[in-house]
Amino acid sequence: MLVGRERERERLAALARSGGSLLIAGEPGVGKSALLSTLDGHLVTGVEAEQDLPYAGLHQVLHPFLDLSTVPGVRRGALEVVFGLADGPAPPVHLVGLAALDVLSASRCVVLVDDAQWLDQASQDVLGFVARRLTGSALVVVAREPVFAGVPTLFLEPLSPDDARSLLAEVAPSLSAERRSAVLALAAGNPLALGELPFGGDSLEESFAARCAALPAESRSSLLSLALGGPCADLAAAVEARLVARDGTFRHPLIRSAVVRAAGAEEVRDTHRRLAFAAAQPDRRAWHLAEATSGADENVACLLEKTADRALARGGAVAAVQALERAAALGDPAAVVRRSLRAAELAAEAGRRDDVDRILAAVRGLDLTARERALVTWLPTAFDDGVGVAGPAELVGLAESVAADDVELGLRIFWSVAMRCFWVEPGPAVRERIAAIARRLPIDPDDPRMLAMAAYVCPVQQGDAVVAGLRTTSDDPATLRLLGSAALQVGAFADSVRLSHAAGLGFRAQGQYGLLARALAVEAWSRTRLGDLAEPLAREAVALAEETSQPYMHGLAVAVLAEIAALQGCYEQCATLCAEAERIGLSAGARPVLATVQLARSLAALGEGRYADAYAAILRVHDPADPAYQLALRRYVLPELVEAATRSGHADEARKIVEELDTATTSPALGSGLRYARALLASDGEAEALFEAAVDTESSPWDRARVRLAFGAWLRRQRRASAARPHLKAAAEAFEAFGTTDWAERAREELRASGESRGVSGELTEHELTIARLAADGLTNKEIGERLHLSHRTVSTHLHRIFPKLGVTARAELREALAGTSGE
Repeated sequence: MLVGRERERERLAALARSGGSLLIAGEPGVGKSALLSTLDGHLVTGVEAEQDLPYAGLHQVLHPFLDLSTVPGVRRGALEVVFGLADGPAPPVHLVGLAALDVLSASRCVVLVDDAQWLDQASQDVLGFVARRLTGSALVVVAREPVFAGVPTLFLEPLSPDDARSLLAEVAPSLSAERRSAVLALAAGNPLALGELPFGGDSLEESFAARCAALPAESRSSLLSLALGGPCADLAAAVEARLVARDGTFRHPLIRSAVVRAAGAEEVRDTHRRLAFAAAQPDRRAWHLAEATSGADENVACLLEKTADRALARGGAVAAVQALERAAALGDPAAVVRRSLRAAELAAEAGRRDDVDRILAAVRGLDLTARERALVTWLPTAFDDGVGVAGPAELVGLAESVAADDVELGLRIFWSVAMRCFWVEPGPAVRERIAAIARRLPIDPDDPRMLAMAAYVCPVQQGDAVVAGLRTTSDDPATLRLLGSAALQVGAFADSVRLSHAAGLGFRAQGQYGLLARALAVEAWSRTRLGDLAEPLAREAVALAEETSQPYMHGLAVAVLAEIAALQGCYEQCATLCAEAERIGLSAGARPVLATVQLARSLAALGEGRYADAYAAILRVHDPADPAYQLALRRYVLPELVEAATRSGHADEARKIVEELDTATTSPALGSGLRYARALLASDGEAEALFEAAVDTESSPWDRARVRLAFGAWLRRQRRASAARPHLKAAAEAFEAFGTTDWAERAREELRASGESRGVSGELTEHELTIARLAADGLTNKEIGERLHLSHRTVSTHLHRIFPKLGVTARAELREALAGTSGE
């Protein structure tokens, strides 16, 4: 009975017709299952007893539609492995998700999933992936709390008082007034309670338990077996008592819980024992035996460990962690640490930080070997964002001590150290110590992992060696990602794009969406620095980083979107994105995120002619005391620093920073930035040769356009208009092609100021027309002067000449007066 849910029913009916996904959440008994029952479709119900069996829920979802012959090869192989139909490497969850998406999209079906909170975690992860992308077919998922992120969600609230009274009158029309009032108060708008409490009890659990207790002993036993995941038996009495439906399923999940709680602990263990002996599937048998065990039992622990191995082979890392934790609790005390640390390692690989912390808290006080102590120290920092209790200095010593006996573990710990040097700043002494230890590790220095670590730890000292090492070729996406990331660190942005793009293609084909998010973020950062405003890439990186719980990469990709918005002239959008990225960066001290935010703010201020603000923003990236300071990235924002400095009276300060960074380098971005900076900061007697050298040296199209704009503007100020125009025209055309219209307009303003005329009407010269337009846009004399490299007094003089020509007496009249004037 669905009183008061008409709007929700209409929404579900529309979804079933058009396709898509919906998550319905709400408290137990609020009517989620009843609402789901209004749709015709394939129904799957999560069962608590199967939540430790990886992909059991997904198998139920796909089974009616599964024709493996129609699924593409790699994706078909993924389903075969996770469903135990074939042996092979455990596929990433997103590859399984792509396969499931293929199956459901092709089926044009309606799938209904009730009690999704009881599905195994692997199935939940896959269904979340599918739900965010499904079209054509419909997927409706019901759970007590939202189990997916990024999926449209309908929260069911309790019924209104009027709807509650209507439902109770329909269910129990002969109820006394006194009992009716009591039931309404007890139910508090909960539809299930309104339907059950009139027939006895003051709570749902009490009502269900009382009905269960009234059953014959044999029926109670059958009911308990069903509640614990066993087969259906003679349930006629339970059907009559309105506890079980005629198809052998509980009428509501709360009934299942009430049945188990009503039974004694010994009766529950005995039932699990019987179910274990009857189970044909070894994992079910192991879990039933575990629940039947009240004390230590190494035999059962060994069975659970094998269950963990099988779960891992199918890609069920979370199920493996759960099995190993239970094995550690049940087994020989001598094996507790081994099993617990293995569970913690798997939890770290699965990105489950809370599980890692919980497991390690239980073993820290135990007797540990040196290797085990190393794992306990390192695992909290094993996530790629490098967050954890231990700092780089502690971890690097740990890596050195471990590598003597376990090179692979030592390298894994060392990689965490290197990552922390990107996200946080350990200081020069720690960086040098890390580099010294790296040189002693028994690892080929040409190993891509070592190359990437050198880039993270010593981007200045090792930069040239890293640039040379980027010529390494590989077909392995993981290796390509490391090299692409290394290329970003040393300013080889074209190489970073090439390598990261190739890595992304591989990760996408493999369904490695966590790694794909990282490759996309690096590619988008590098492309944008080259003038290729890769907004779709950055947006996908944002979505995937959020979906795969990578807050650092999420923040970095949002900051790239802010930079793109600044370059496109979308300054309000830039400010909003900067604030979002900054919140992420500040919460964890993620320096690359904060540095990119300041870069975006500086670009926005440059675009708006706020040169002092632009300088203040970008200066933060160069200040070691500022959280936005980043050792590598500061070397690649020199153009913004110097342009803002020369236009805001800070040239001498900028010159000191440039001198600090001015060195022979093979870093393309640093080299280009230095050439640009030297030219802008040079005296008039030296500037032309430096500009010409910058123009003639190979650089990215974006850098070349910026140099030609600056060179053309300098030539115009030297009263060499004819020499300036080719550079300004080329810059304007390039900026238009990049989609950076405000930059293109700056080039055109300079072009007009140089005397270039394309059908200008009226009495104003091109130079006067430029000043008039800027004044009409609301710029002050000082701001106009900064933009055109004039004094504010000169601007004032020009305006005194302009006003009479246009027949105006105030700045407010300029816009209307210029309406008929065009410089195009």
